[in-house]
Amino acid sequence: MKSKLVAYIEKDVDSGLYVAVVPGVPGLHTQAETLDELQSNLKEVVELCLQEMDPEERNNLPEFVGIQQIEVAV
Repeated sequence: MKSKLVAYIEKDVDSGLYVAVVPGVPGLHTQAETLDELQSNLKEVVELCLQEMDPEERNNLPEFVGIQQIEVAV
């Protein structure tokens, strides 16, 4: 069975590493020095996390709606 998930990716300013998180899936995050390496790591951790979930959890993963960028004055 194939699952489609959305990862949120940022570049950490301090370490220079790319960091990926999949919202709604506990423990699903990884990091890497390059985007290619991140893609590989992310695929691996997604497979591991989904294997650990029971079928009911896998069928009830959150649906990606979108991302909003919000600007505020501080």
